[in-house]
Amino acid sequence: MQRLILVLFIATELCYYLLIAQTGIVEYFSSNIFVIAPLPIGGIIGSFLIPYLKIENKNKISILLVIQLIMSFIYPNFNFITLFILGLTVGALAPLIINEIKKADFIQLGLALCISYVTGTMMFNYDVELRDIIAIILTIITLISSRFLPNKELERDYSESFSLYAMVLWIFLDSALFESLSRDITISIWRDGYSLEIALFHIVGVVAALTLKLEKNQKELFIIILFALSYLFYFLREGFILSLIYPFVISYYNVIILQTIIKKDFKTISIYMIFIGWIASGAGLFVALENLILFVPVILLITLLKIMSNQFIPNNKEVNYV
Repeated sequence: MQRLILVLFIATELCYYLLIAQTGIVEYFSSNIFVIAPLPIGGIIGSFLIPYLKIENKNKISILLVIQLIMSFIYPNFNFITLFILGLTVGALAPLIINEIKKADFIQLGLALCISYVTGTMMFNYDVELRDIIAIILTIITLISSRFLPNKELERDYSESFSLYAMVLWIFLDSALFESLSRDITISIWRDGYSLEIALFHIVGVVAALTLKLEKNQKELFIIILFALSYLFYFLREGFILSLIYPFVISYYNVIILQTIIKKDFKTISIYMIFIGWIASGAGLFVALENLILFVPVILLITLLKIMSNQFIPNNKEVNYV
């Protein structure tokens, strides 16, 4: 029973981040980067400071969720201070949530991600001004669940570990495309009737990440190729194909990231979340708002060539001369 509660705990807080912090607030304030700046600033500070708060993690989570609940009653009528407080809260919760994922096996992690992706997809078109009830319900579920979480972390036995640079790059590529796509009036896969396809391929992506046996370099190459295809079909305005490939790669790389991060200690997780959760996604938002997405394929091409050179060109030390 505790494992199912853990699944619900992870899924509902991820949904809160997607529907409220990531899309609801940004859209409500018309993507004005200066107005919403207190949110990411608070997020960075919250992620950095939370390891130094000398109380049990379970109590940290409860306190932060109570604050999040109060902020949910205010939504969406935030000002500079309340946006900063929400950012501080969500930012501090992020490494705590990741730390709790250490208690979940891969099936439970996959289930939590599937629930959050499907729920987020199906509610994506819900009016942002009316999401206060969603914020309140999600936070109450997460708060109640947080009091019944298992105590023991599971032992992990896998060696793959991806660099922070690679993970930041994936988040940046995702954020730039997501923020551009959600604002593009000529193609919006969430508003063009592809919700079922998106939800299905989120699930397929999670399952693939947990079951496909690929080498580290092969996974990196696979993710970059999928992102390249996502950008290609975005530029070609092929909404249906994009609704299959893009959610797949989102789910796939997020599982890979979580599998890497949960092996770290709590302070390292907090630092990683600053770069992954705020800096990379903020850079992607900036690219979308400034209409710089046409330059992103250059980054994709350079990364693709580098991965392929590492994959297929032998190291000089490994070449045998006859």
